[in-house]
Amino acid sequence: MPTKTDSAALISCDPTILRSIKQEDCSLAIWERSSLLGIEQLLDGAPQNIRLNTALSDLGPNLANALVTNGFVHPHIHGRLVDDANDLAELYCSILGINELELRLEIVSTDSCRKFHADFVTARLITTYIGAGSNWLTGEDADRVKAGLEPKRINSLTAGDVGIFKGKLALGRPAIHRSPPIAGTGQRRLLLVLNPVEKI
Repeated sequence: MPTKTDSAALISCDPTILRSIKQEDCSLAIWERSSLLGIEQLLDGAPQNIRLNTALSDLGPNLANALVTNGFVHPHIHGRLVDDANDLAELYCSILGINELELRLEIVSTDSCRKFHADFVTARLITTYIGAGSNWLTGEDADRVKAGLEPKRINSLTAGDVGIFKGKLALGRPAIHRSPPIAGTGQRRLLLVLNPVEKI
């Protein structure tokens, strides 16, 4: 059974929980899962961020090519990431009823997106492959931050977890979240972000 918080966040070890984001009263759907094994070496060398718009049917080969051209070494482990990203994209597109999406694979070593915020999208999928996961707030703490107060509790995804975060363009309350603060720690994160190609 999913766990529900006052933020209308639904959390489960069952991937079908992600479909709950279609409910108006669900702001954040989290699929708790293990991290992807054997991909730590993807941060070796000097890989560059990947950002591409793609049809779902072309995502696999497009991402595989981008990993090579953007400096991700150890091609023998590229397939694990490509397969996982493709599976997540298929689920994400099925939930949102789309067949084209924006994919971002980002290496983060700073406090990017360090302030709590809501995204200007309908719904965004985020999973962290390596490093600390995204922070998120319950509805009560989101209201505290909006009022200029500190949150009582900051919740976090862990590496491997998949979250679909409702944004400002969706019906219902958006999910309030941020990147975890890691500046000065020497940590690096590798995260996958999927967005709809918004027609605004």
